[in-house]
Amino acid sequence: MKKLRIGMIGYGFMGRTHSNAFRSVNNFFDVPYEPVLQTICARNEERAGKFASNWGFASTETDWRKVVASPDIDLIDIASPNDTHAEIAIAAAEAGKMVMCEKPLGRNGAESEAIVDAVEKAGVPNMVWYNYRRVPAVTLAKQLIDEGRLGRIFHYRAKFLQDWTISTDLPQGGEGLWRLDVKVAGSGVTGDLLAHCIDTAMWLNGGIEEVSAVTETFIKSRKHNLTGAVEPVGIDDASLFLARFKNGSLATFEATRYARGHKALYTLEINGEDASIMWDLHDLHRLQYFDHKDEGRLRGWKNVHITDREHPYMANWWVPGLQIGYEHTFIHQVADFLTAVGGGKAAPPTFRDGLATDDVTDAVLQAAATRSWTKVKERA
Repeated sequence: MKKLRIGMIGYGFMGRTHSNAFRSVNNFFDVPYEPVLQTICARNEERAGKFASNWGFASTETDWRKVVASPDIDLIDIASPNDTHAEIAIAAAEAGKMVMCEKPLGRNGAESEAIVDAVEKAGVPNMVWYNYRRVPAVTLAKQLIDEGRLGRIFHYRAKFLQDWTISTDLPQGGEGLWRLDVKVAGSGVTGDLLAHCIDTAMWLNGGIEEVSAVTETFIKSRKHNLTGAVEPVGIDDASLFLARFKNGSLATFEATRYARGHKALYTLEINGEDASIMWDLHDLHRLQYFDHKDEGRLRGWKNVHITDREHPYMANWWVPGLQIGYEHTFIHQVADFLTAVGGGKAAPPTFRDGLATDDVTDAVLQAAATRSWTKVKERA
């Protein structure tokens, strides 16, 4: 088995999920590569050292450019804040490295387009970490839709609700709170939470054609952790949009960090001519399924427990009836990436898929600013 040496940029929450996936994948999946945690890169040398010791990285580095240039690295994994994605990904591609990148790919479509141009010119394997595609229940939903079981799709609705930024005392910027700094994040919940919803939606139901949106920033100014000054808040705290898919179906999307009582409520529902599907991240191992073709006396919603070997990915885990969780979605993503690379195939969601999501988030922000229906950018 060929070893694949990983250089990871960033050691926060997502760095932990990625490290766990790389460490665990060979224990459960038959893949053509063995990931090796070679180098962890972070600006804080002491913390990088602790992270390396905990997760088993062979070395640490504080300059990502040295990691990209190192002959000891095969794959660059970007788990750093959004404003670093483009520069690192482009440099990695030009160095001939495989590249995996946290979502969103770029802070906007223009940044993402430059990244896509670089990886496609270099011909290097690439993937965006939109992990919710790899929830077995969501993957099963994709299979049922592709099999035509829902018939013509009429409606898609998704929401992603959190409540962690409500306090007026919460500052913006710096480590841990860069998502509230528009210069670093690019946008608020539109590019952070709705990006997940949009990627899943287009994977399940095809491209989005046009949107109409409204956004709101409830707290207009916050103290900045880096400058110490009270500065305007440029990100969106809440974002809601209507959408029309290319297949003619209609959609509603909602995301907020101001839904008291919700820490990470991500739900989706799809209504078709013949059947409907519902899924909830809080109950991620279950798929709710309604089939109108069932006999009338027994027609109703089915609660399908996704643990059997026939369900996506589950043959690699435990015996039927025993569940898996959030962290396993990242392991599935690594397994699919390594399998695709070993077979000389693209591993979706590719950077071009990530660009498609960023084009939609751009259109949402533009629609909110202009208060008008906005076409999503068409690309060849």
